[in-house]
Amino acid sequence: MSVWSAVLLAACICAGLKAFGYLIPAHLLEAPRPARISDLLAVALLAALLAVQTVGAGQTVVVDARLPAVLVAGGLLALRQSFLIVVIAAAAVAAGLRLLGWAA
Repeated sequence: MSVWSAVLLAACICAGLKAFGYLIPAHLLEAPRPARISDLLAVALLAALLAVQTVGAGQTVVVDARLPAVLVAGGLLALRQSFLIVVIAAAAVAAGLRLLGWAA
């Protein structure tokens, strides 16, 4: 199987799964339990993505300037700062740490 065959197969499977989702009756998805599960699943997936992108580098765990920047951003978001302030502060922390040579 070539790479393009695998890509086409994966695309067909994704399209099939999406089409299957439209066949599920709405009343099943609007029930309290599935709605709660889908809400929590979205949060869990975003948290996992954040963790992998923050401390992951290939197959290793790396603590560099990204981790303090994310912690600063999380603290500012907890204090209800505007998103622009959060992004600028996190970028400044990462840039400052890299300038000092603390982490590449």
